[in-house]
Amino acid sequence: MAFCSDSLTHAGIDQVSTYSKMFRHGVAGERQFVILSAGNLATSQGVMAKLKADIRKGAGITLNTVGSITEAADYLGDVSLEQQERRKTEGANFEASFILGGQVKGRKHRVILVYPEGNHITTSQDTPYLQIGESKYGKPILDRILQPSLDLATAAQCLLISMDSTMKSNRGVGPPIEILLYQRDSLLLDRHHRFEPDSDFLRDLRQGWDKALKTAFRRMPPLSWAANWDKPDHERSGVF
Repeated sequence: MAFCSDSLTHAGIDQVSTYSKMFRHGVAGERQFVILSAGNLATSQGVMAKLKADIRKGAGITLNTVGSITEAADYLGDVSLEQQERRKTEGANFEASFILGGQVKGRKHRVILVYPEGNHITTSQDTPYLQIGESKYGKPILDRILQPSLDLATAAQCLLISMDSTMKSNRGVGPPIEILLYQRDSLLLDRHHRFEPDSDFLRDLRQGWDKALKTAFRRMPPLSWAANWDKPDHERSGVF
């Protein structure tokens, strides 16, 4: 599994801050969880604080006691609803959504999207990825490239290019960019990297992708060729 998130949040053009949207928790060799957040910052931070507090206090249900990723998603959804209700104000939107992924020993690794309403969906053979937050600008590259057979390194590169496309079109999304790769059954979260705003790698990736797109565009068939091709056979001109 590959996870990617930006760290820019804003409540208006003059209120821009940087907060990590990737939460990691696990017990080596037993269970590992990664949570990505989007939406209201107060709600998402409240959810993360409650998850940590439940673990610290030894509550009945925590990320250390759930028996599967599905149970963890149910728990996360309940905590999210609780935090939204605490902040509920007429006319204000305190919704937040989450992507939860990971594995409990002896169970299958999974990725689940938890909606603000607390319900959730998972991936499938036809839908190998999930997105939250600003998704439309980076979605085309994911739709064209991502498939279950890809290795983790290629999937990570695809996620970073998708994130770069989003940053190009939306100033509300930006670095630091975090990426984490999880190898099935490893039960370790030891492949995490944070790319800072001045990252040489992000700069080179952006420039390389920009150049490749322009090169591909210049190689597209001209409109005159397309118009000729779409004519009935007896009306076509030229040599084929």
